[in-house]
Amino acid sequence: FVDVRTEKCMLIYAFFFLQYLDFAEFEDTLKTFLKECKIKGKPLSKSTCGSLRDPKSLKFQRDLLAAFDSGDQKVFFRLWEEHIPRPIRDGDSLAQKLEFYLHIHFAIYLLKHSAGRPDKEDLDERISYFKTFLETKGAALSQTTEFLPFYALPFVPNPMAHPSFKELFQDSWTSELKLKLEKFLALMFKASNTPKLLTLYKENGQSNKDVLQQLHQQLVEAERRSMTYLKRYNRIQADYHNLIGVTAELVDSLEATVSGKMITPEYLQSVCVRLFSNQMRQSLAHSVDFTRPGTASTMLRASLAPVKLKDVPLLPSLDYEKLKKDLILGSDRLKAFLLQALRWRLTTSHPGEQRETVLQAYISNDLLDCHSHSQRSVLQLLQSKSEVVRQYTARLINAFASLAEGRRYLAQSTKVLRMLEERLKEEDKDVITRENVLGALQKFSLRRPLQTAMIQDGLIFWLIDILKEPDCLSDYTLEYSVALLMNLCLRSAGKNMCAKVAGLVLKVLSDLLGHENHEIQPYVNGALYSILSIPSIREEARAMVRKRARGVSHHPSVPRSEAVSARTSQLEELLDGVLESDDDEDEDDEEDHDTMEADLDKDELIQPQLGELSGEKLLTTEYLGIMTNTGKARRRGTAGVQWGGPEPLRRPVTPGGHRTGYPA
Repeated sequence: FVDVRTEKCMLIYAFFFLQYLDFAEFEDTLKTFLKECKIKGKPLSKSTCGSLRDPKSLKFQRDLLAAFDSGDQKVFFRLWEEHIPRPIRDGDSLAQKLEFYLHIHFAIYLLKHSAGRPDKEDLDERISYFKTFLETKGAALSQTTEFLPFYALPFVPNPMAHPSFKELFQDSWTSELKLKLEKFLALMFKASNTPKLLTLYKENGQSNKDVLQQLHQQLVEAERRSMTYLKRYNRIQADYHNLIGVTAELVDSLEATVSGKMITPEYLQSVCVRLFSNQMRQSLAHSVDFTRPGTASTMLRASLAPVKLKDVPLLPSLDYEKLKKDLILGSDRLKAFLLQALRWRLTTSHPGEQRETVLQAYISNDLLDCHSHSQRSVLQLLQSKSEVVRQYTARLINAFASLAEGRRYLAQSTKVLRMLEERLKEEDKDVITRENVLGALQKFSLRRPLQTAMIQDGLIFWLIDILKEPDCLSDYTLEYSVALLMNLCLRSAGKNMCAKVAGLVLKVLSDLLGHENHEIQPYVNGALYSILSIPSIREEARAMVRKRARGVSHHPSVPRSEAVSARTSQLEELLDGVLESDDDEDEDDEEDHDTMEADLDKDELIQPQLGELSGEKLLTTEYLGIMTNTGKARRRGTAGVQWGGPEPLRRPVTPGGHRTGYPA
């Protein structure tokens, strides 16, 4: 044994082992163990553990309590040492503290219970016994604040009068101590039925299970945060490059006007300084001469200097045949985890070759069964009875639709469009499912054939109907509904549809002009500007303006009149600037772009339990395929960036693309 603490620990566990052998009736092993302990100089006896289950233990408890009450110190501690195992007495903190107070009880017993002056010889003997205890076994508690004052007790001439020991001489203190003793004895004999070693094993096993479960949940949460941060980084990086590119073009234009006195250098300086990071603003404002031609645009373009990035590895190939089989025939929980994992592959992959390779693998293996004529297909999961499966299918389709190649894949047949329209009109339970279906349809509206199909299916009327009460919609639903309506209204067929309910369309859109969500304003203006090119709608709008103007003039004190007046003015401005003819039928197809939104992975419904696989680990463990991702995926060039300015939108856009500055 290395030290005293190690020795005590070893004795405690030796006792636990002895107790277990006796409990399990390993007689031969028990005898051998006792013999070896004796040889090692650490003698234990079978009676040590056997006494705890001895039928005479009740008599021992009665005798012990009787000695406590009568103040028979010698009998009490003889019974205590005989029947309370030494490992418990020396190693258990509860037993050590109780024994300390018991020594105090017997040391002051004569002072509390003598009618006159206590016998001096007997009192001195008790005090001496207590001092010996303090100097030997009781020394272990000398550093404990709770017991420190009692080390002075043997040296106080009249402890009954000392304020520090006043509590010891109250009857309540003795009663409480006896109650603690009874509880300790009851605990000892109750615990003896089950060996301590077995109890430790069971408790430790449960504890390990709880810790493992907790660590598993922390791992899931860490992976979720990691994906969120990665997407945020990718989005910020894309926003940065788009912003700097646009700004460089803008600064070139502004610098060209300096010599023509159309704009002041001070204004140019303020614009350029605002575009730099907060850390650079102050130094740039004082140290850079923005009146020199080319200064600002050169600095901006310099910030776009290519940075050498580490090669991003391609993700492992998957067994898509097995994947699709489990997506159709598996349990709802498995389907949900697979749909989630497949979506995460798209949303968390690095933009560029890695993401394009993932998407190309999905498309080449017809992951969503867009070309399948089978009655059971992955697309049918949109109609699943499981709310989670429906939602996760919609999320995956929305992720596909966020990428130009994904839209091209989904648009090859109107089957996907019809299923999404049906789900959109039927889904009234799950807001997130409807948001993702709507988001996918809005992105579909970038493609002219799908625009035509949506207009023919009467989707404009459905949109107008839900936009009557915009405050009942989530921000995502409101923004994407208005953006989808605008894209459909840019087509002549869409304008003609609006002409059938011109009054209602104008009322809804003009009310939205004053909505507190300013993100929708470009789409509201774009929709109004487009439909006002139709003479019948324009006349309806002029009549509405005149009617509202009369209403405001008749009731100037009405609180809403100021807001109504503002919206009326906006409508008048659009009427004054609208073109007589805005035919778009001869325009080229849309300029497609990729915009992966953070909302695609928000508010996940399912979390893996202990032992369940999810995400990339699920795919690479259960569905690993033959490596085919070796070729370079096709890389599309980025279309030239053009400054949009404050004018109404005249080409189809998505909210994500509009925010990041992609051309419409």
